[in-house]
Amino acid sequence: MWEALSRHAKLALLFFLPYPQRRAIDRRLRGREEFRKLHRADWLLVSWGKSGRTWLRVMLSRVYQLMFDLPDYHMLDFDNLNRMDARVPKIFFTHGNYLRDYTGHGYDTKVDFIGKKIVFLVRDPRDVAVSQYFQWRYRMRPNKKRLNDYPPHGADLTVFDFVMHREQGLPRIISYFNAWLRWVPELGDVLVVRYEDMRRDPGATLSRILEFTGTPAEENQIRDAVEFAAFDNLKKMEEKSSFPLWRTGWRLIPGEKGNPNSYKVRRAKVGGYRDYFTDEQVEQIDTMVDRELAPELGYGRVVSDDGPARDPGESGIDAEAQQDPA
Repeated sequence: MWEALSRHAKLALLFFLPYPQRRAIDRRLRGREEFRKLHRADWLLVSWGKSGRTWLRVMLSRVYQLMFDLPDYHMLDFDNLNRMDARVPKIFFTHGNYLRDYTGHGYDTKVDFIGKKIVFLVRDPRDVAVSQYFQWRYRMRPNKKRLNDYPPHGADLTVFDFVMHREQGLPRIISYFNAWLRWVPELGDVLVVRYEDMRRDPGATLSRILEFTGTPAEENQIRDAVEFAAFDNLKKMEEKSSFPLWRTGWRLIPGEKGNPNSYKVRRAKVGGYRDYFTDEQVEQIDTMVDRELAPELGYGRVVSDDGPARDPGESGIDAEAQQDPA
C-alpha cells in the first residue's frame, strides 16, 4: 500500500511532463514494486487477466483462514495473511505486466522468474478475450487503459473488434501463453493449471495447487473453500460487498450497480465466447487458436490419427508430469 501511495505522490509531482514520459515512469515504478514482491514471495500465481484468478484467490484465502484460524473475509493480498500468521505463504499474484519496464528484459523472456515456484493459470483464450472486453468496457479505469495500450476509453468497439485487437485481444493472449509455455522447461518448478479443469473439479485442482506449493490441506478444508467460493456465493458476496475495501475487497465490487456485465463475477461459462459472435466470426477466431496457440494446452480442434477432433477445453497436459518437472 505504501509503495502505491509513494508512486502516486511521485507521479503527481511530474504532472507537467508529456504523457509518454509520465507513462514510462509510471510503468517503471510499478515494475519496481513487482520486482520487490517477486523476490519476497514464497510462490507466484501467474495468469492473464480474467482467467479465474479471483476465484482461486478466494478459495486459497478460505483454506488459509481455516488452516490457521484467521478472521473471515480477509482476501489474500501478497503478505497480508502472512503478517497475521507466518505459516501462511507470501503469494505474488501477477500478470507479469510491468516487471520488464524495470528489469529491461523483453516481453517473451521469463528470465526474471528463474528460481521461483510458479502456478501458471490458463483459460481458453477466446473466453478470456471476451471477458476482458467487458472488463475494459465496464470496470477498467481510463488511466489503466492508456497505461496498458488498451483501446481508448469510450471507443466504439464491438466484441469482435476487441477480441481481434492486436495489442490486448486474442493475438496478444495467445502470444502470452506461448511465451510462458516455451519457458516452462527452463523455469522447472511450474504447475500449469487450466481454468476448465478447475471448473470441472475445483476441489481436486485446489488440492493439487496446495500440495505443489507446500501447504497441503485437509479434505474438509478443501470442501469448505470450494463451497465458500462457489459461483452463486461469490456473486452474492460481490452484490453485498462482503469483502470491505480496506480488506482488499475492491476486487469484488461491481463497476456499475445493477449492470451484470460490470461484475467481476460475470458468467464463468466455459466456451461462452460463442454466444457473442456469428458463425463466420467463430470460425475465424477458432482458426486463429488452431494455428497459433501451443497445442499442448488442449484448446484447439485437434484431430488425431485414431480418434475424432478433441473438443476445446479438453486438456492435453499431463498433470502428473507437471508436479515433478524433473
